[in-house]
Amino acid sequence: MDKLKMHSRDGVDKNIEMIGKLFPNVITERKNENGEVEHAIDFDMLKQELAKSIVEGNEERYQFTWPDKKKSILLSNSPIAATLRPCREESVNFDSTENLYIEGDNLDVLKLLQETYLGKVKMIYIDPPYNTGNDFVYEDDFSIESEEWRL
Repeated sequence: MDKLKMHSRDGVDKNIEMIGKLFPNVITERKNENGEVEHAIDFDMLKQELAKSIVEGNEERYQFTWPDKKKSILLSNSPIAATLRPCREESVNFDSTENLYIEGDNLDVLKLLQETYLGKVKMIYIDPPYNTGNDFVYEDDFSIESEEWRL
């Protein structure tokens, strides 16, 4: 038999949970007065998620960050006008498969999937777009001449 908790749910915890569902990027952790780790809202990040321009804020905290992160948040939140179009001739068993192969810009495709497939996708594999344009950061040509591997 389940025991009654004898108290109502903490409204702050409920609000943090609800905000976290809408904006998972703003959830952080902190230690409370008892030294226990609890979830909290990063209000600077929430401001950024709700803004259409860069919001300045405190930069000194533990976080996963990179140059222009705030600009990338703006880009990820900006609307796009695009449509996913199936390519039947390049697909395998298009009418009976439960899998989709989608080719396109990663961010645009993820935005489009979010609308139609929210809560329905089990896994997304993204092949990073290395060596696009003229900026060759990642060495991805490992071919060798046939003379080099022959004995």
